[in-house]
Amino acid sequence: MIQRSHRDVGRVISVLGMIALTWMASPVRSASQEPGTIVARDARVQGHTYVFEETGAEMPYALFLPSGYDAAREWPLIVALHGLGRPYDWMMGYDSFIDFAEQYGYIVVSPLGYHPRGWYGSRGYGNPAGGGRGGAQSTLPENLGKLSEQDVMNVLEIARDAHNVDESRIYLWGHSMGGAGTYHLAALYPNIWAGLAVAAPAPRRDAIDQISSFSEIPVLVLHGDQDSTVPVEGSRTWVARMRELGMQHVYIEVPGGDHSLFVRENPEMLAKVFSFFNIVGKDELGVRQ
Repeated sequence: MIQRSHRDVGRVISVLGMIALTWMASPVRSASQEPGTIVARDARVQGHTYVFEETGAEMPYALFLPSGYDAAREWPLIVALHGLGRPYDWMMGYDSFIDFAEQYGYIVVSPLGYHPRGWYGSRGYGNPAGGGRGGAQSTLPENLGKLSEQDVMNVLEIARDAHNVDESRIYLWGHSMGGAGTYHLAALYPNIWAGLAVAAPAPRRDAIDQISSFSEIPVLVLHGDQDSTVPVEGSRTWVARMRELGMQHVYIEVPGGDHSLFVRENPEMLAKVFSFFNIVGKDELGVRQ
């Protein structure tokens, strides 16, 4: 349980030491359609759609490009995963998030995850949204979890194909359900991510063994100690396992912090996310190929 200023993040990383990441085979890419355009709520954020090959559904995603974007050089990329029931561009609306992305020069993409309650595959490949009693959720695909996971990877593929992304600096950032998705996708594709950041993550209790699959990726965990939606004890347990594995990690527990506003309306917390991502990268870890 540590509360630190963003300047302390660098000192923590230095103390923990830098570790080598293990490269694995890249996932199969399957999104081939040209993206369309929709209107996002923030004028600086672009709203796009693409056709999900397996189902024919038109899927939205949000994209932010820094104003100085120049395809002649490589740019770091953040994939942002929203929480339960939220729209595709929800994470782009966090207080000062886009300001920080502009300041530090990050491309950001935020997928829907096929459905606002898809859980990005972190609760299995069935329908984690519920249903089965004739309600609205019962009309959702039986493989919603798998589709939700694949939507994230499709949007990542689109971003990598369309823009000059620094492959050594691709980061995953998620809040609540998105934090569970971050852990899940890190375990499946540890070769992709240079760093992970989660706020009030909500993984399944029995998913803790996932940690060993991404133990060589630096992780930042933020959690409020007054979170009544996702109790902080879960993050304490996961962070304890990270410590046991000797992982490079930073844990910031916020006194009085709730589930959402402690990060959504708190630029100081978001500054810590960007400070962390500014520090960690595969180049620094000596594994870029």
